Amino acid sequence: MDLGAERLLAAEKSGQKIAIEIKSFAGPSSLADLENAVGQYILYRDILAQTEPQREVYLAVHEAVYIDVFLKPIGQLLRMNNRIKLLVSEPKSEVILQWIP
Repeated sequence: MDLGAERLLAAEKSGQKIAIEIKSFAGPSSLADLENAVGQYILYRDILAQTEPQREVYLAVHEAVYIDVFLKPIGQLLRMNNRIKLLVSEPKSEVILQWIP
């Protein structure tokens, strides 16, 4: 499935089936990138709820995006309301720094 994601990966985490949508937030507006990413995330989550209900969707972002977007008020609101599950990575080493359910 790729409805506009930069990459959507199917994987397993501790035996749990997950889908990971990777977004770079490389556009001119972080807010527009966030709107696009959240819209796609909700679409994928709802489609997978019908087709693969056991699979959870995570949005993967680089650490800088997490700090610049998801630690700001709008991003915090999304996280506090459990709207989005995040995977935070370090881009150079491609190491996962945080799983945020």
